[in-house]
Amino acid sequence: MARRIVVLTGAGISRESGLATFRDADGIWAQVRIEDVATPDAFARDPARVQGFYNARRAQLRDPAIAPNAAHLALARLEREHPGEVLLVTQNVDDLHERAGSTRLIHMHGELMKARCMSCHGASPWRADIAPDSACPACDARGRLRPHVVWFGEMPLAMEEIGAALEACDLFVSIGTSGNVYPAAGFVAEVRGRARTVELNLEPSEGASLFDEAMHGPATQVVPAFVDALLRGA
Repeated sequence: MARRIVVLTGAGISRESGLATFRDADGIWAQVRIEDVATPDAFARDPARVQGFYNARRAQLRDPAIAPNAAHLALARLEREHPGEVLLVTQNVDDLHERAGSTRLIHMHGELMKARCMSCHGASPWRADIAPDSACPACDARGRLRPHVVWFGEMPLAMEEIGAALEACDLFVSIGTSGNVYPAAGFVAEVRGRARTVELNLEPSEGASLFDEAMHGPATQVVPAFVDALLRGA
């Protein structure tokens, strides 16, 4: 059995909870331009539009109908029951992994349910809309909050910690990712040859050929099945 596991998750794991993916034909980026809502320049140019976009996505997460699915719950079970180390690295900005019970978790692209202050640079829990005069809970500065998400052109979070975990892992699992968003798309190449690599995805990703093994199908089916087999020692 693997001693140190790194699991990477992408939008595909949350799709079955009712959250839209970004890069599918009917995904978010097919409906709105990245350049208008997901770059530092966009925020500087039209902060109200950017805040409105993320306020709407935050409101969706507050919808009682949006809840962790069987794949999220299976990964929380893996963390609880696996005798070794399990680190979950997610590209998702939703909080479904936390709600499922995962605790050893890195949001490399930030968290929608947090706001970041551009004055003190602190990130605080934030479930409501961010208004133009919202005050930072840490330093009380007004009008200085932005979504705590990584925009295009910004560096993903906790890359040193992620790099150390990839260096030490003997099993790398990629779940629900397109395989074309870097640096996460490059993780499998970093560990290839010294760790077992597994892709769990609805269909083969762009980097599918780099994995040792693959299971394709809905995340709510393939992730619990994989976790069951892993915990049995298969």
